[in-house]
Amino acid sequence: MFIVPNTPFEYSVLFFLQLTVILSACKAVGWIAKYFGQPQVVAEMIAGVLLGPSLLGIVAPDTYQMLFPEGSRRILFSVSQVGLALYMFIVGVEFRADHFINKGKAAIAVSVSGMLTPFVLGGLLAIWLHSDGTLFPSEVSLFQAMLFMGASMCITAFPMLARIIVENGLSGTALGTLAIAAAAIDDVAAWCVLAIVVSSKDGNWLSAITAIGGGIVYASFVLGVLRPILRFFTKSSADQGALSANLVSVILLLVMLGAFTTDRIGVYAVFGAFLMGCAMPRGNISNQIRLQFEPLTLGLLLPLFFTYSGLNTRLDLVSSPRLIGIAIVVLAVASLGKGVACWAAARICGESSSTSIAIGALMNARGLMELILLNIAKEKGLIGPELFSILVVMAIVTTLAATPVFRLVQRAFKEESPALPR
Repeated sequence: MFIVPNTPFEYSVLFFLQLTVILSACKAVGWIAKYFGQPQVVAEMIAGVLLGPSLLGIVAPDTYQMLFPEGSRRILFSVSQVGLALYMFIVGVEFRADHFINKGKAAIAVSVSGMLTPFVLGGLLAIWLHSDGTLFPSEVSLFQAMLFMGASMCITAFPMLARIIVENGLSGTALGTLAIAAAAIDDVAAWCVLAIVVSSKDGNWLSAITAIGGGIVYASFVLGVLRPILRFFTKSSADQGALSANLVSVILLLVMLGAFTTDRIGVYAVFGAFLMGCAMPRGNISNQIRLQFEPLTLGLLLPLFFTYSGLNTRLDLVSSPRLIGIAIVVLAVASLGKGVACWAAARICGESSSTSIAIGALMNARGLMELILLNIAKEKGLIGPELFSILVVMAIVTTLAATPVFRLVQRAFKEESPALPR
C-alpha cells in the first residue's frame, strides 16, 4: 500500500520510484523502437505518452495517480528542464559553424520555404480551428491563434535532427550540413514568433522587443566575447585527457547562467544553453564535454522531459470523429507545408533527389522542439488540452516518419544517397 506524499522526504522517495518507472519504460520502448530503426529519443517521446493519462491513466488509473500525483509534477518539471538545458548545450557543442558557410544559399532557401509555407498554411488552419470554440481558450484572439499555429507548423526538431544525423553518420555530408543549417534558422524564427504571441496575449509588446533584442545581445556576447575568453582559459586543457572537476563545474555554471538569462528575457532556457554550447572550444574540450555530459543527460535527465510532456497529453480526448478528423487535417497540413516545401526548395537549389527527399523528411520532423513549444503554450494558456494532444500526435508522427524515409531513400537511390548504417 502506497502513502500519498505530504512531506519533502516522502516526495523524494516517490521521485526515486518515478525515475525507476520512467527509465524502465524508456528502455523497453527503446528496444522495440530500435528493432524498427527508430532512435532512442523517439522511443522516449512515445514512452512519455504511454506513462501519461493516455494509456497508464486508463489501464491502471490507481497506479497512475499513485505514481504521478499532482504535487510531484513540479519536481519532474524542474528536473526535466535541467536535462533539457544540458541536452541543448551538448547539441550546441556538436554544432559546426561551417554548416552555414558551406551550404548557405541552399540552407536559406530551404529554411525560408520551410518557414513561409507552413506559417501561411498554419495561419489559415487556425481560422478554422479558432471558430470551433473549444480548441483555444476564449481569451485567445484569432490573430494570436494564427500566429501560434503558424509557429507550431514551422518548428523543426533541431536537436533531434542533429542526433539522427550524428547517429546515422551523416555529419559533414551534403544532407547533414544542409538539414542542420536550415533547421537552426527555422527554429530561431519560430521562437521569435512565439515570443510575439505570448507578448500579444499578455498585452505587453515590450516583452517581445526585450526577448528578440535581448536574444541578439546575449548571442553577440556569448559568441563574440565569451567564446575567445573560454578558448584562452581552456588552452592548458586543450591537449589533456578528461576535463578537471573545476572545469566541469565552471562549464555547468555557465550553462545554468545562460539558461537562466535567456529564460528571463523571454527567449527560453534552451537557446541560452545551446548558444553556450556553441561557444565552447572545439577539439579535445568539446570531445570531453560530450563524453562526460552525454551519459547522464541522455540516460537519466532528458527522459523526464518526455514523461512530463506525456502527463499533459490526453489522447483519449481525441476520440470523437470530429477531433480525429481535425488531427488528420493538422497532420496533412503540417507535412504538406513543411516536408513538401523543403523538398521542393532543395530540388530547385540543385540538390539530388535522395538528398531533397531526406531533407523534406528531416525538416518535417517536429519532435523535441515542438514539445517544448507546446508545453510553453499550454503553461501560458494559449491552447486547450485537446489541441495540445492533437499537436503532440502530429509531432510524434512526423518524427517517426524521418528515419523510415532515410531507409527508403537509401534503397531507391543507392548511387546518390550517403551510406546509412543498417
